[in-house]
Amino acid sequence: MNFPSKLIENAVNEISKLPGIGKKTALRLALHLLKQKETFTEDLSASLLALRKEVQYCNSCFNISDEPVCSICTSQKRDKSIICVVEDIPDVLAIENTSQYQGLYHVLGGVISPIQGIGPDDLKIEALIQRVANKQTEVKIEEVILALPATMEGDTTSFFITRRLKEFGIKVSTIARGIPIGGELEYTDEITLGRSILTRVNYSAD
Repeated sequence: MNFPSKLIENAVNEISKLPGIGKKTALRLALHLLKQKETFTEDLSASLLALRKEVQYCNSCFNISDEPVCSICTSQKRDKSIICVVEDIPDVLAIENTSQYQGLYHVLGGVISPIQGIGPDDLKIEALIQRVANKQTEVKIEEVILALPATMEGDTTSFFITRRLKEFGIKVSTIARGIPIGGELEYTDEITLGRSILTRVNYSAD
């Protein structure tokens, strides 16, 4: 791709480093920025710098936060006896958008993957164990929900965490996995279909 300016080329190269953005899209974004008022680009740059330098991670659940402890962990409206364990921050956002969960979270920062050299010590698993074991908290942890990917790595991580939590005698559950609403059985992969049959629920005609 030929560029009319070295400055444009540098901007395109940097923008295209973002996930899902190719050189053509990066060029359109760069040209769009040139058409905006200078204050627009300055505000965008300032917000990105603040994002990188000032955003914190919650000391308790490791979710993104503006304070040492995030608003979810400090909220009096949340059920502090339940912790939902997720792989990363986008999972917290996805669950929150359902408005169906009112407990706390724990962000692992990944899943166990020997192929990628990621072991239990590279994740926030020990911090989770300490949260469950901590007897100084105002509410005892009664249940840990494992909301991890339906992959071999996710299942390995779930199994490891379950083994570590066994000594505490608390309930360990996992999110249901099955056929999506509107899904056709013939187009569903065998693993998902098998899990759906194994985790079947009672059907009522009432």
